[in-house]
Amino acid sequence: MKKVFLSLILCAAFCANYVEPAYAGTVKNFKLRIEQNRDEKDSVKAIKDLFDLQTQYVNKYDIEKLAELYTDNYVDNDGYTRDVYLKLVKDTWETYPDITYKTDIKSIKINGDYAVVETFETAYATDTEESDTISASGELYATSTCVYYLKKVNKKWLISSEHVLEEQSTLKFGDARFVKMELNAPSLIGAGEEYTAELKIDLPENHIVIASINKERIVQPVKKDTEVFKRLPSEQILERVFKANSDNINEYAVASVGLTKSEKIDDDYVKVYMNGLAFIITRVNVVPKNNFVDIEALDVKKAE
Repeated sequence: MKKVFLSLILCAAFCANYVEPAYAGTVKNFKLRIEQNRDEKDSVKAIKDLFDLQTQYVNKYDIEKLAELYTDNYVDNDGYTRDVYLKLVKDTWETYPDITYKTDIKSIKINGDYAVVETFETAYATDTEESDTISASGELYATSTCVYYLKKVNKKWLISSEHVLEEQSTLKFGDARFVKMELNAPSLIGAGEEYTAELKIDLPENHIVIASINKERIVQPVKKDTEVFKRLPSEQILERVFKANSDNINEYAVASVGLTKSEKIDDDYVKVYMNGLAFIITRVNVVPKNNFVDIEALDVKKAE
């Protein structure tokens, strides 16, 4: 009987602590969570639709429709405004009239009226224009990993900024299309710091390869440095050390590659001609130097 009373007292204690507003608040919070989940699902769908439209417009070369997907104050991590960015897109279409783009969304994170979207993008084009160097068709292949920053404006998601994390473009002509080559450089480097760009090529038989590695700041118009070509060493690796600029401007490591082949005519003559040409571009993002960090005040000790 005592146990029964104890149980009744315990139940009474629970009943005494139970008030209707707590239950109502729980229901209200539950309904709010359902609404938030529904809103987030709607936002995810709207963001996916936004990138579907972006892919559709760039593949249809519709610059006016493409412009509608960006905020007026859009700016990317190279400091390009919307007008500059759209001009570069138009220039690319004019240079490669058959270029096609593909975008794969890797992740979407939403925080109220703001969102962050990570993508992996590819582009492919052909180049049939003959040059003085080589008469052969070319192929362009580009990849990039990007982070887009979105903002909801008048209930519509728009792209307000873009940060290119990694980017590489390769344009190959003639026999260079069938040769494996890669240009490795750090994706991120501090302003004023040294870094190494490394070119690797699987050297074809009976070929001589000449190449140069340079760097270009990502500015408009493009300012090219003087190229110095060297014969590829026997280990098939060419390296060059650069010092990142101190102007807080992102850079490209650029490799130019020429494939030459010799053909014996007779005992006295050997014909040497270029049968392949390639250009490889790899992005190097430069981290600005923060001059407002007081090391002494933070008492930061260097690792021994």
